[in-house]
Amino acid sequence: MTIPETLIDAAALAALPAGAVRVVDCRFELADSEAGARAYRAGHIPGAVYANLDRDLSDLSRTAQGLGRHPLPSAAAFRATLQRWGWRPGLPVVAYDGHAGAIGAARLWWMLHSIGQPAAVLDGGWQAWVAAGLPQATGAAPGAAFSDAAASDRDAGAAMPAREFDAAASVDTEALRQQLAAGNVCLIDARAPERYRGEVEPIDRVGGHIPGAGNRPYVQNLQADGRFKPAAQLRAEWLAVLGAATPASVVHSCGSGVSACHNLLAMEHAGLRGSRLYAPSWSGWISDPRRPVAKG
Repeated sequence: MTIPETLIDAAALAALPAGAVRVVDCRFELADSEAGARAYRAGHIPGAVYANLDRDLSDLSRTAQGLGRHPLPSAAAFRATLQRWGWRPGLPVVAYDGHAGAIGAARLWWMLHSIGQPAAVLDGGWQAWVAAGLPQATGAAPGAAFSDAAASDRDAGAAMPAREFDAAASVDTEALRQQLAAGNVCLIDARAPERYRGEVEPIDRVGGHIPGAGNRPYVQNLQADGRFKPAAQLRAEWLAVLGAATPASVVHSCGSGVSACHNLLAMEHAGLRGSRLYAPSWSGWISDPRRPVAKG
């Protein structure tokens, strides 16, 4: 089964045969880490499994390592999570959440693409599915919501790919520092303008941004209904942001490496391929008080 590499709409997802994709509900609230699970139990796409940003898409035990508030899990831990979801190698994943892909779905999309697996984000998220009047399921997810095909592959001992996250898809703090000093990177911060400027900071201990970073709030990728803008419009807007910079020179950041994936997804959808993620993002940058901070 082939799915789009970036976005899929609700009608197209609903039309896929049963078991053709693994659907993952990524709803999550920073202020209430269990809100997403409650929302899932109240209503979700039939057959979807639930992913918690803190537990499934991050490894919070690594925060002390300067990797930000939502450090990426190891590739091995991520593969174990995928297996628990009843996923098999090559099975496409469609991720959705309640924030048009901003909180968890775009993060999961990036993680899957980084290990070479097909994935797309539901355009408009859960709201788009509900607005289309499509079926809903309720209740808690089973331990792994296996489709018949996935269960068959599991029982046959299908091997999980032992692939690491693509090192070329991200940049660590030291590499970013060096590239900023050399002036050969275009760093773009996905946070709201007031957080970027350091006027308010509701989460991290220090406000402001990494010196040299520009600002493109992820919400600017969206239309009023929560769906992404058309690819041609996104392309024109992003080219205006980039100026002379090439897509391959772009590194995306945010507060903790989550909503930055929304900007990366938008660029990919616009055909501007090859940008990278600074996963530690602002919270990782300021873990060392010796690093410079910019405001305004």
